[in-house]
Amino acid sequence: MSDITWFGHSAFKISNHDVHVVIDPFLAPQYGLGVDDVGRADLVLLTHDHGDHVGEAVTICQKTGAMLGAIVGTAQKAAAGLPDSQILNGIGFNMGGTLACKGASITMTPAFHTTDSGCPAGYIVRMPDGLTVYHSGDTCVFGDMALWGQIYSIDVALLPIGGVFTMDAPQAALACKLLNCKNVIPMHWGTFPVLAQDTRDFEKELAKLDLPCSCAVMAPGQTRAFSSCR
Repeated sequence: MSDITWFGHSAFKISNHDVHVVIDPFLAPQYGLGVDDVGRADLVLLTHDHGDHVGEAVTICQKTGAMLGAIVGTAQKAAAGLPDSQILNGIGFNMGGTLACKGASITMTPAFHTTDSGCPAGYIVRMPDGLTVYHSGDTCVFGDMALWGQIYSIDVALLPIGGVFTMDAPQAALACKLLNCKNVIPMHWGTFPVLAQDTRDFEKELAKLDLPCSCAVMAPGQTRAFSSCR
């Protein structure tokens, strides 16, 4: 069993006694969470180079000694101040590529968004205990999400629902169907006034599809335990 902590926006930590993986550690000030609240980290993954996703990545890596993982191009830009030895694979990795960190397997997947370096990405994180988590990054829904559901048995999907810059509630619900995920944690909502301010529309859209998928709405700073369904 592994724990997933949501720090607000798109920032998560997936951890168990073997490894601690942090993704997009932008710690929005209104939630009152800081780097110390992140705790231990072995790997910090970035989906793209926007400030509301890079956040405190370098500070966390400097504080904990964690490796920084991102697509080639973004990795070097985001890791400014870190030695190359602290970048996963030295220069980063790329779409479809899989790397390992302390027993966790990390596969990079495409996302549809903008970025100033590299390309926007998502990640499939397979923990040593078998838990498989998909973080889509900032993206719209797209048909090839069904491939991740076919190749990987996704236990938990971390999906944006806020609209405007990413998919909205109906798209995110459809993404759950394509992914055939067992659980979904909505993200990228409530942080800024332009985004959806709650998860109610998403929960309604998900219910319409009558999927075998549980929606786990979390509060910033909350941790929940998940186990592999395989």
